Amino acid sequence: MTKSFALLFQMKRTKALPNGNAPIYLRITIDSERVEIATKRNAPPDKWNTIAQKVMGNTDEAKSVNNHLKTVEQKAYEVYREMIERNIPITAQTFKDRMNGIEEEVVCRMLIPIFEDHNRQVEALIGKEYAPATAIRYQTTIKHVKNFLKWKYKVSDINIQDLDHEFVTSLEFYLRTVRHCNNNSAVKYIKNLKKIIHICVANNWLVRSPFINYKTKIKEVIRDFLSSDELDSISEKRFVSERLNQVRDVFLFSCYTGLAYADVNKLKRSEISTGIDSQKWIFTTRQKTETASRIPLLPVALDLLKKYEDYPACINEGKLLPVLSNQKMNAYLKEIADVCGIEKELTFHIARHTFATTVTLANGVSIESVSKMLGHKNIRTTQHYAKILDSTVSRDMDMLRGKMEAKKSAVLKKVTNQ
Repeated sequence: MTKSFALLFQMKRTKALPNGNAPIYLRITIDSERVEIATKRNAPPDKWNTIAQKVMGNTDEAKSVNNHLKTVEQKAYEVYREMIERNIPITAQTFKDRMNGIEEEVVCRMLIPIFEDHNRQVEALIGKEYAPATAIRYQTTIKHVKNFLKWKYKVSDINIQDLDHEFVTSLEFYLRTVRHCNNNSAVKYIKNLKKIIHICVANNWLVRSPFINYKTKIKEVIRDFLSSDELDSISEKRFVSERLNQVRDVFLFSCYTGLAYADVNKLKRSEISTGIDSQKWIFTTRQKTETASRIPLLPVALDLLKKYEDYPACINEGKLLPVLSNQKMNAYLKEIADVCGIEKELTFHIARHTFATTVTLANGVSIESVSKMLGHKNIRTTQHYAKILDSTVSRDMDMLRGKMEAKKSAVLKKVTNQ
């Protein structure tokens, strides 16, 4: 990090000594911050040349003072160069201390303890500032970093002063090749490390971030969703296994409400209330982002809630629906997809995508309303769903065709009547 650095010798005429001489100080300016250092030399005020910053005359005394000032100036430039080379944080005060022989003990800060301390803080703030999944992602990231250090450098930790651009690019290469991470996963792990580096820079433990000039980009993912026919196929299917019927019902509830697995799992009766239209709504908060989500309940969702209203397992566990673990839900959904002849990899999160596309946007619900119901913080997140709807494009183009045909007919009619 480049810092402005300037030296100036000046005489303190207001601090005159008994013999009439005045002391000479070295003023140091670093990034507009100033300090002064006594040179332990003095001279007659009328002999001091402010512009040349030296004592005028050829006397032995004048030569001695000027030689000393040159030595002090040379030492100042050497100290500045040394601090840059050793990556020691440079401020006016730290520079003054080193000039005066006061050297702050250089603490050897290692990457892994800093990362672990950050992760402990994240875990302590689960439910307040962070979701459990966020803490898991940081734990996964530090695991990858530890394995990378052993793979690349044959060490278990590294001094943060040794982190550079090559370290970051090598980590990215490791994630993509050795760990076989896709682009977005690799980028997210790198971004998690970048946060740790920002902490180091903010605390002045690092002068320069190794992420300077490093660029990467998240690739847009095409999200799978169920078509109207596929949704009907699952809805109308009756399974021999009662467990499959229950999993299907919970999945359909998400398809018609847009709730993610974690939000369906924690949904309580108290979160179902009457909205401004006198209809039943869900009033909840997304676990992932802690944003409010207000969702009017469609008839299908209401019927599903009514179906399990007196279900013993739901009553005993205080749930609205018999929700299994996410892993078990996804395992059963694969079986449901096979039975229904759906070739897509059916996971619970597809239900949320289906609500955003097939159930709402494809039926003319505004993207602003869909974004609000999904609990998105940014409407751009919702716009990803709108991009993949061929039916929306088709409908818009049909409207354009109609307008163009009407215009063409009007022109022909006008020509005919002439």
